[in-house]
Amino acid sequence: MESRILKPVLALYVALFLLFLYGPFVVLTILSFQQGPEGGPQFPIIEWSTYWYRQLFGLTPPSRIAPLPFGDALIRSLVLALMTMVVSTVLGVMSAQAFRRRFRGASLVFYLIVLGMMVPGVLTGLGTSLLANNIIGIERHWYTTAFATHVAYTYPFAFLVMLAILNRFDDSVEEASWSLGVDPWTTFRKVTFPLIFPGVLSAMLFAFTLSLDEFPRTLFASGRDQTLPLAIYGTFAVEIHPNIFAFGVLTTLFSFALLSVYGILMALSVRRARRLAMQEDIA
Repeated sequence: MESRILKPVLALYVALFLLFLYGPFVVLTILSFQQGPEGGPQFPIIEWSTYWYRQLFGLTPPSRIAPLPFGDALIRSLVLALMTMVVSTVLGVMSAQAFRRRFRGASLVFYLIVLGMMVPGVLTGLGTSLLANNIIGIERHWYTTAFATHVAYTYPFAFLVMLAILNRFDDSVEEASWSLGVDPWTTFRKVTFPLIFPGVLSAMLFAFTLSLDEFPRTLFASGRDQTLPLAIYGTFAVEIHPNIFAFGVLTTLFSFALLSVYGILMALSVRRARRLAMQEDIA
């Protein structure tokens, strides 16, 4: 009896959650197909058009509504996200490797690492800005101060992902390699890393997406050059036009494409790890 009642309730909860999660994207997509070159958000759509998508790429005649100034901001955000992804993932893998062995002060170091994800972003960005301007005496830039705040924020996520992966790692695989006279670096590169690569991919995805969307830390620490979230906020603060909806749809589709690539790489890496494990069992 309880199962009959619980299943419909859970199904309704999941449906409402998915509606809440993807409903805004559906509305955004509908509003992005309004007729141009004039008009703001209106519903229902009177006439469907791809005008605002073409306007994003400069394929329409000049009008009152100028194209979105997102080109440089988008490049900055992508470069910053890539830089953050590489540094945070490397630090996360190295730190998780260190925690495979107990050492004095491990608990303190652990909480110091995860502190970066607990401190509010506004405080981190503001503190970094004050430190750069008043104490160190350097100018704020997206590739220096903002980069430091992004790494401090995303590094704990990469560390926790890799810590979970390495806690389930079978040490006997490495010990077998060492017993054959293989040095630790070669063992890590040819044995350990292929087996933990799915976790590395997850850490990379966390760091990249968190950095790409980060707003409060970037607001205070980026200086005069805007990243994509700051440029979007500046556009919304002036006037809302359907071109921002079209841009939102494209960026969301880019996120879905990124997740698809991640899923493919994850499936390939898991298959490779299973094949290596089978070879070890046969040997």
